[in-house]
Amino acid sequence: MKTRLEHALTDPGEPPVRELPAEVADLLLQLRVPPRLAAHLRAVHDVAYEITAWLATAYSDLPFDREAVLYGAATHDIGKTIHVEELSGPGSLHEKAGRQLLLDAGVASHVARFAATHSNWTDPDITVDDLVVSLADKIWKAKRIRDLEQLLVDHLVIASGQEPWQVFLGLDDQLGRLADTADSRLAFQNTYPITG
Repeated sequence: MKTRLEHALTDPGEPPVRELPAEVADLLLQLRVPPRLAAHLRAVHDVAYEITAWLATAYSDLPFDREAVLYGAATHDIGKTIHVEELSGPGSLHEKAGRQLLLDAGVASHVARFAATHSNWTDPDITVDDLVVSLADKIWKAKRIRDLEQLLVDHLVIASGQEPWQVFLGLDDQLGRLADTADSRLAFQNTYPITG
């Protein structure tokens, strides 16, 4: 019989939610993360997959590391394994703890960083990769943050040479479609308990 964590990692969901990369799922099982955290990471990873697929098609000249973004989205809140109280309440202790947890597990620093950067999109050295993970972590539940979206628009304008309004409209359309399905992702996440 599957544990709740195993179920959270493999339940197809309705509509379907992509499973995490196998190495991430194995890490989450090894760390015995709370089932709700596993479901949340799947939901954010699913949205990041959609955003990066759109970016790869609409902005093929945009330099970004899709695999790093997907890994980052799949592990961004892993520090909540240590700071479980932040699964149901505010807090940022999980960010630094998550980065260290990933580094201790042998994860490369260029992808472990997302655990610490996913809430700091205004830092001057933030990349497109960081912005996409941050955006996925917001839009999965239909939360729109104008400043965050504008930072990505600015990068897309530079990469494409398009007018800012054109880029904004395209991104807004994509994020609107993702926001429209947020209720099902929230329901999927809330199916699983905070404790194992």
